[in-house]
Amino acid sequence: MQLSIACDRDYGKGEERVTDFVDVVAWRSTAEFVSKYFAKGRMAVVDGRLQIRDWTDREGNKRRSAEVVADNVYFGDSKPKGDGDNASGEFDALAGIDPGFDQGGSDFSELPDGFDPGFSA
Repeated sequence: MQLSIACDRDYGKGEERVTDFVDVVAWRSTAEFVSKYFAKGRMAVVDGRLQIRDWTDREGNKRRSAEVVADNVYFGDSKPKGDGDNASGEFDALAGIDPGFDQGGSDFSELPDGFDPGFSA
């Protein structure tokens, strides 16, 4: 799963706010967790490693991209009110795991190529 996270830079008084969009790649249960419990505007904390990837665009030009390969994604905010997807009604925000979350992943489905949910942090 690929997604982008919006990160505001620190800014001083009178300076314009600048937002960077960081590409994140998540695999297996981490991807399942993110796709099931996160939505645009939800604050996320990503734990992972930086990866530099070389690739070729459609015109044959060599490109280089930096992305974060997520090992874990945690909630960076409180659970929004009225968002009762899980059986227990509460998330373990420190562990990033919902006690009602089925780790088996039977409800997981592939996202179409180019899908960008636009998550923000």
